Amino acid sequence: MLNYKFKTEPYAHQRKALERSWDREYFAYFMEMGTGKSKVLIDNAAMLYNQGKINGLLLIAPKGVYKNWYEDQIPVHLPDYINKKIVLWKSSDKTHEQTKKLNTLFQTGTEFHILIMNVEAFSYDFGKEFARRFLDSHNAMMAIDESTSIKTPTANRTKNILKLKNLAKYRRILTGSPVTNSPLDLYSQCEFLGSWLLKTDSYYDFRARYSVMKSINLGSRSVNVVVGHRNLGELSSLIEPFSMRVLKDDCLDLPPKTFMKRQITMTPQQEKVYKAMKKYAMAELEGKSLTTNNVMVQLMRLHQITCGHFTADDGSIQEIPNHRITELMEILSEVEGKVVIWSNYQKDVDTIMKAIRKKYERDDIVVDYYGLTPQEKRQNNIKRFQEDDKCRFFVGTTQTGGYGITLTAASTMVYFSNGYDLEKRLQSEARIDRIGQEYPMTYIDIITEETVDTKIVKALRSKVNIATEIMGEDLKTWI
Repeated sequence: MLNYKFKTEPYAHQRKALERSWDREYFAYFMEMGTGKSKVLIDNAAMLYNQGKINGLLLIAPKGVYKNWYEDQIPVHLPDYINKKIVLWKSSDKTHEQTKKLNTLFQTGTEFHILIMNVEAFSYDFGKEFARRFLDSHNAMMAIDESTSIKTPTANRTKNILKLKNLAKYRRILTGSPVTNSPLDLYSQCEFLGSWLLKTDSYYDFRARYSVMKSINLGSRSVNVVVGHRNLGELSSLIEPFSMRVLKDDCLDLPPKTFMKRQITMTPQQEKVYKAMKKYAMAELEGKSLTTNNVMVQLMRLHQITCGHFTADDGSIQEIPNHRITELMEILSEVEGKVVIWSNYQKDVDTIMKAIRKKYERDDIVVDYYGLTPQEKRQNNIKRFQEDDKCRFFVGTTQTGGYGITLTAASTMVYFSNGYDLEKRLQSEARIDRIGQEYPMTYIDIITEETVDTKIVKALRSKVNIATEIMGEDLKTWI
């Protein structure tokens, strides 16, 4: 690969992916979460920049991950010897300072210009036209992380991205699970890479070739619905030449543990309630000597709001619209195999169970393990998760399920919400890290940006026991 100097040494599967793709005009990295597809894309773009083939990279990702590229992935993997200008798109930021940063992407020079945008920005003309201006100004690679975000052909963001694809000489898609609902999910993703690749003239031709349709009557009209799929071997053969599939279970040289984060923002309703509670908590703390218990109550109230609910004065639980469950469903669609999901609140377990059953239209796909799980069912739920292939998800609280049980059928663990006790965090992590675990493990935290939630996860990862170390003065800096 032309004597490219890696900043971080690639694993064998990453090197193979680069060897197959680095100078291809279009390629799909179908690499499961935790196998390092972000590094592959960064190295690929850097190689092309070093060879003078590109001087720009437009990187598109969902809200939950696009900041990770800016804060973590690019700083870690892009070689320091590359002179670069990197700007993170912020849809709501129209300040002079942000405009100035964006304009640096159009200054002449030899730097590698990198624009990171959230895919939602392409639902609007303003985002689409800025991306067009960027692509018009550079010899660029255009890459879409979690490319199932453009699987719907009729969505505005899909249409707008497809309109821009020919402005980029090199195109890449990245996803852990290219088919989340049906093979039809592949159409728009492959259309972005090249309209000729699937050898069909339109989405409807593609659907007719690979789906079984049935006409049903809805009142006075008749509609065609997909009831099955066909010719999937042929479809697989079409995709294979321009893609690489990597499963975590096949990567024996991965580190034993990988920690990841998925960031979400608050809804307007959450933000309103959070600010009010924050003001109240500060008033309670100001000038008073509080016990640890009182301090933790204030912390818990703010944390509950980030999770989409809070306990009212009368003891009732009030729900707040939030993005957390949506992000969890996105994560589960990207992961192969079984997953353990931990929550700090019983309320969240109920929400997660309902969402999983609705998404997968099956009751037997998930089991629970928390305070309300009957004692006589708990051991059977563990057994089902460990031994029954139909059961993919284990949902519980770290207070109840974090100790003593074995869940090695999974190598992926998601923290829907965290507690404050370091011991419970470490013990819950160990449920998949026990004798019998044969694969590298991935731990994913869902984090609400610019809230106490962020600091909780940071503290736990830094091995801080929040439940015993935080007091009133410390909490002021947190909230």
